[in-house]
Amino acid sequence: MRFKQSIMVMVLCFTLHLSPFTTMAQELPLSPTATASVITCGPGNDFYTTFGHSALRITDTARGIDLVYNYGTFDFDTPHFYWTFAKGKLDYCLARSSFDHFLAVYSFEQRFMYEQRLNLTPQELNNLFVMLEWNYLPENRYYRYDLLLDNCATRVRDMVEAAVGKKSIGIDDWEDHSYRYWLHDATAGGRLEWWTFGIDMLLGLPTDHVCSQSEAMFYPLAMMWMYNNTMLDATEPLVFPTEQLLEDTRPSLHRSFPPLVVFALIFIAVTLLTWKHLWPKWADRVLFVLAGLVGCFLIFMWTGTDHFCTKWNLNILWASPFFLLIAIRLEKTPRWFLLLQVAMLAVALLIAVVGWPQRFNVATIPLILTLLLRAIYLIPRTPQRQQRQR
Repeated sequence: MRFKQSIMVMVLCFTLHLSPFTTMAQELPLSPTATASVITCGPGNDFYTTFGHSALRITDTARGIDLVYNYGTFDFDTPHFYWTFAKGKLDYCLARSSFDHFLAVYSFEQRFMYEQRLNLTPQELNNLFVMLEWNYLPENRYYRYDLLLDNCATRVRDMVEAAVGKKSIGIDDWEDHSYRYWLHDATAGGRLEWWTFGIDMLLGLPTDHVCSQSEAMFYPLAMMWMYNNTMLDATEPLVFPTEQLLEDTRPSLHRSFPPLVVFALIFIAVTLLTWKHLWPKWADRVLFVLAGLVGCFLIFMWTGTDHFCTKWNLNILWASPFFLLIAIRLEKTPRWFLLLQVAMLAVALLIAVVGWPQRFNVATIPLILTLLLRAIYLIPRTPQRQQRQR
């Protein structure tokens, strides 16, 4: 997807010097006083707004233009919307609106907004305007959304890179981080514990890929920070000083009981009840069915969707569909099958502690220990018990 998108932008940049785009630029010239800006908006209260938002603003007071180009819109009326979104097949599109309307929406949602005016030459600015208008054509405005590879921020990044042409964009003082690091940063630095837990459960190994500077710009706030520190050809800044247009006036979110505490208390309770021989069989069935259903969902997200970030999810080692079979048979489960699941749990526990090759949420450790305790307890320990099972 990233390759195809890059090819599209390269072809578009090339055609800017040819007909009909040269004619289009001549017909729609921006005045010498025109400006282009990157708009960065803060997170909202809905989950799909957690990671913030990016857009491009073109202003030309001489021509009465003040437009925002927004790549982050989608249609809630899409047939089977939630199923389409879950399968990674939802198309987003480029929307164009007046800046006043855009500002009013985010003011109503009480989200902060920053503006970074781009340091572009008149030709680069005109190129950017032509590319945005070309993208806004009905046959070009739709694209297949991807959380990490192709979203509202990466589209803005690609337009800016295309506009400046061969100039180098980058910062020297750069510390490598993974996609998961930036996603944690988006959940209030990990303080939204249940959202962070859900992200870590759902997203697999690709999320632990260490991002280049360009890749990290999938996260709007990371892109804003990098643009503040980016030089063009190491001689002049990419953007002028950032201006804050709106403040975050949302009420403070109430912190819920952290998942680590919840699952640690469950582990302690299960351990005590197991020690006292008070843990009932039905509770094992409930525990294993829940773990198995989570595993089935992770397999669906891995194999049944187009999401890049949900592939190769090693959480499947402990949230295993095998638990559904164990829940059905319990003590009658073949010894080798239980040993296999115990081995998978042990590997998952090691990964959770070491944090490699995939970073597990720390709250999964008591969950893994709970499942490991009950799975080990079911393994036949004496010949007499094995005899009865045969």
